[in-house]
Amino acid sequence: MPATPSPAEPSAALRRRAVDVDAMRTLARRVLPRPVFDFADGGAESEWTLRRNESAWRAHALLPRPLDGSPARDLTVTLLGRTLSMPIMIGPTGLAGLFWPDGELASARAAAAAGTAYCLSHGSVCTLEALAAQGSAPRWMQVFVYRDRGFTRELTDRAAAAGYDALVLTVDNQLLGNRLRDRRNGFGIPPRFGPLQLAGMARQLPWLWRMRRALRGLTFGNYVRPGSTESLATLAGRMGSLLDPAMDWDDVRALRERWRGPLVIKGLLHPDEALQAARLGVDAVVVSNHGGRQLDGAVSSAEALPRVVDALREAGSAMPVLVDGGVRRGGDVATALALGASAVLVGRPQLWGLAVAGEAGVAHVLALLRTELDTAMGLLGARRVADLDRSRLVPLAPVR
Repeated sequence: MPATPSPAEPSAALRRRAVDVDAMRTLARRVLPRPVFDFADGGAESEWTLRRNESAWRAHALLPRPLDGSPARDLTVTLLGRTLSMPIMIGPTGLAGLFWPDGELASARAAAAAGTAYCLSHGSVCTLEALAAQGSAPRWMQVFVYRDRGFTRELTDRAAAAGYDALVLTVDNQLLGNRLRDRRNGFGIPPRFGPLQLAGMARQLPWLWRMRRALRGLTFGNYVRPGSTESLATLAGRMGSLLDPAMDWDDVRALRERWRGPLVIKGLLHPDEALQAARLGVDAVVVSNHGGRQLDGAVSSAEALPRVVDALREAGSAMPVLVDGGVRRGGDVATALALGASAVLVGRPQLWGLAVAGEAGVAHVLALLRTELDTAMGLLGARRVADLDRSRLVPLAPVR
């Protein structure tokens, strides 16, 4: 297998300007055309759930124990049989190649260089085989339940043949959320800019120049059939109709029988569904509301997480519980771990880093979160990730 290339180092200017994830978001807003930025940044309808995803991590205050002493912290975790350098990995985000040429390949390289896992989106610009050929690992692959179950089986078999370490069945996207920012912007795939928009894109010209070739070849790599002349716009237009809202637990059983490696279900919020996943032999679940992009008004990931963890532990299940949604600081990661998560996935932050500086930008985002988590653990007196539990938290008044 090809060796992963050496990591791209963030420049001194990037380190100075992007001092945290919020600063990286600001930089991404400046360099991206508004429709592209909003495509990643936006949520469903009023975006209440999107905002709550971030604020709900602050429903618990961290309780330092400085005299416990932790001169050095061990951030490593073992997840699904692989050791990661930290409990932070990159979750699936569609069309990363819209933010930087070969965006998925760049993000996967950054994750591998950081010693953590990368999950490829079903809606990636590159094919799953192209990412595997790069050699980045650990690598996970996202799939859905399609009306054509044969296509679900096809993607599953392709992931197995390409040596993916885990399969991630996402279950909360069978009906597409009402994403008003995209509607207001007239966002389409691929994005098209008229003369007036181009005239107002002085700050975005570097992005446009960088993407000039990539935009012409932009497509959903995993959906293109050999010899097909179907355009990206056509593919995007029928994407929603491919997914089956009638999916059920029988589909999970069938996937569990077909896929021999670790199987993860992403998009669960209800404890009963996590319990059923465990009964069917699923290896891990991701507590997630799709980053607030689906059902506005849905419970935040931070609020759902302890309920899912408690239900599984009371049932005697040791199945790992992962979480995504609104993680912006190492302190958020520490809170998630203390609430029982085995690891967190980040989505938007890596897209912001990718948009600003490609692989180096993603590497910087991961380094920022790692450093902040390490600092939090040191101040909490935690030497190992396993030391983080609810005794390190003080519940606050409900988030308003």
